[in-house]
Amino acid sequence: MERFFPVPLIFTLMLPEDTSGTPARITAVYKERYELVCEYGYTFGKLKTSIYYYEKLEDFPTTGDFVLIDYNPSGDSQIIKTLARKSFFSRRDPSPGQGEQAVAANFDYVFIMQSLNNDFNLKRMERYITLSWQSGAIPVVILTKADLVEDYSKYMQAVQDVAVGVGVYAISVITGFGLYKLKNDYLKPRKTVVFFGSSGVGKSSLVNVLAGQEIMAIGDIREDDSKGRHTTTHRQLIMLPNGAMIIDTPGMRELGMWDIGTGLGDAFSDVESYFDQCKFKDCRHQTEPGCAVREAINNGELPKERWESYLKLMREARFSEDKTGYLRQKQRWHKDIAKKSRQMKKNGRFKE
Repeated sequence: MERFFPVPLIFTLMLPEDTSGTPARITAVYKERYELVCEYGYTFGKLKTSIYYYEKLEDFPTTGDFVLIDYNPSGDSQIIKTLARKSFFSRRDPSPGQGEQAVAANFDYVFIMQSLNNDFNLKRMERYITLSWQSGAIPVVILTKADLVEDYSKYMQAVQDVAVGVGVYAISVITGFGLYKLKNDYLKPRKTVVFFGSSGVGKSSLVNVLAGQEIMAIGDIREDDSKGRHTTTHRQLIMLPNGAMIIDTPGMRELGMWDIGTGLGDAFSDVESYFDQCKFKDCRHQTEPGCAVREAINNGELPKERWESYLKLMREARFSEDKTGYLRQKQRWHKDIAKKSRQMKKNGRFKE
């Protein structure tokens, strides 16, 4: 498959007035080296050390980010600025003490993929949906391998019960079932979709079918637990023949929350709709009289499992908010110091 991005896809950006540098988009991240596409084609780049590491003036970019670069035709270009994002997905880094892990940026839809085998897990799906709403994009649930079950409708209903306001699709890359409607609804020119799901759910297989040829490696899954090998080892942005773009990601079973204040309300709008119906505004939904939440649980209107999932994610959200606030305040402090230092140098108040 020819790796080509039409130039207009890069230059439809609203660039800052004082822009200097060449606009580019990050298509893959390899540790400290970035693959980019710009008006000159594909190139590689590295972060400018003084801006990203010493002065800490810019957010570290990830796959899908638009950046400005000092283009170098004979070697690695320098990335000098991360442009404003319209959407951003991150998680708590699974490595101890590593903080936030950026996953993808600047996408329109999140395809939350689960296969109709032993991988099907509503609790994990609720996490993905919560984080998807928080990212600023629109979540869509994709149930893969529909050819493995006699009746996929019961799975779709189970998802619709917890995925309020979210589109749900059942597909099969083997038979082609459901693919036309999926492509027609979401995979349109200039739109970017990010794929999320565990290893073995069929992310890479779907990429290959949509691209019309095999561009992603595919691995087998274990029959005893339906777990797959990590055939996608890094996040990569791929252009489809019709101009739609896909960000494929490695399988993620461990999905630690990082910052989900807004996403939680969107993902559990059915739960929070009961709060205004409680007798007391400060109701804690435990033993208070006139609690609409407890009443809905007791009469079967609100599933107890749904309420427990909400409470669990709410506890994680409160922990994440405290940690996120501290780290963001620290980052702003570093930026303020760097700006004052540059201003003092400019005014000649101290020598380098």
